[in-house]
Amino acid sequence: MSDAVIVQALRSPVGRRNGSLGGIHPVELSAQVLNGLMESVQRAPEIVEDVIWGCVSQVGEQTSDIARRAALSAGWPLSVTGVTVDRQCGSSQQSVHFAAAGLISGQYEVVVAGGVESMSRVPMGSSALDHDVVGPSFLARFGAHPNQGIGAEMIATRWGFSRTDVDEYSLRSHELAAAAHDRGEFEDQIIPITLPDGTTVSVDECIRRGSTLETLGGLKTAFREDGVITAGNSSQISDGAAALLMMTSQKAQELGLEPIARVHTAVLAGDDPVIMLTAPIPATEKALKRSGLALADIGTYEVNEAFAPVPLAWLKDIGADADLLNPQGGAIAIGHPLGGSGARLMTTMIHRMKNQGIRYGLQTMCEGGGQANATIIELL
Repeated sequence: MSDAVIVQALRSPVGRRNGSLGGIHPVELSAQVLNGLMESVQRAPEIVEDVIWGCVSQVGEQTSDIARRAALSAGWPLSVTGVTVDRQCGSSQQSVHFAAAGLISGQYEVVVAGGVESMSRVPMGSSALDHDVVGPSFLARFGAHPNQGIGAEMIATRWGFSRTDVDEYSLRSHELAAAAHDRGEFEDQIIPITLPDGTTVSVDECIRRGSTLETLGGLKTAFREDGVITAGNSSQISDGAAALLMMTSQKAQELGLEPIARVHTAVLAGDDPVIMLTAPIPATEKALKRSGLALADIGTYEVNEAFAPVPLAWLKDIGADADLLNPQGGAIAIGHPLGGSGARLMTTMIHRMKNQGIRYGLQTMCEGGGQANATIIELL
């Protein structure tokens, strides 16, 4: 039976809103990441059959199947197809799931999975402007338009998290990301991006140093006057892309490439679409049950930091070791380029597993509609 292995995983630096990467078209950003991926393994792009590319705001510069346009802009052969995926924030994690399914079923031998989002150039929600995206039946069933920020407030209330709790978590994310950066832990996973003016960007731009609880505590709440969610304890609007080169073990052997890891288990879960952000909890439980692994078998976790209450609620319900959760910081510090975040998290986790000899890692993300992907990766 075929398997799905990951031979390489790389990403762009993550740019802050209207920062350095705001000056590059998302197709060009994607193309540079695709080329950097193949150059890193010293193989021609002719071996790739398909590019499965996550992107959430598929409008303007990110519409018309950005996956295919990225492959063509990269100069890849016309034979390399592309398809664009939208599972909201989990779009590029879903790309990895689709790639793994295609490899295991024999539809592919070699495929690239990943994603992009240029939130500076295509603002979040652009595709829904002036449109009712839920319809009357949804409203009749659930009674409200979903709002992620309100969902995060609902989690904080339900799980009993205070403003101090969520601000402390935010501070932790920035401190861990800054420490990882200073140790050079992101260097071998980042593809430098060349901007239109010829300069290059090779460092994540969103990490804030020297913040304090007092500073965070002075920020105004964003969704409820008496709430806890602020810009400081939420994921940052940002730009970025990431990609994974995936194939079967047999094909890797034929090509003389050494796999880093394999996709062990890939599942989905759905939960309340109004609170929206709780599905990583049942997704994790489902992944562990289906994999046959115990919580103690997992050596590292990536739980996307859409808002601080999300990983905090996950941690409280799952009972995982807090030190193993996002140990190099998360989206609160590094940023959350929507369609590229799933692949960015997986890239970071895979490099951590490789560098530290961690056998199993688990990644999960909350997603619009009250959904979550969960993926268990096994180091080879």
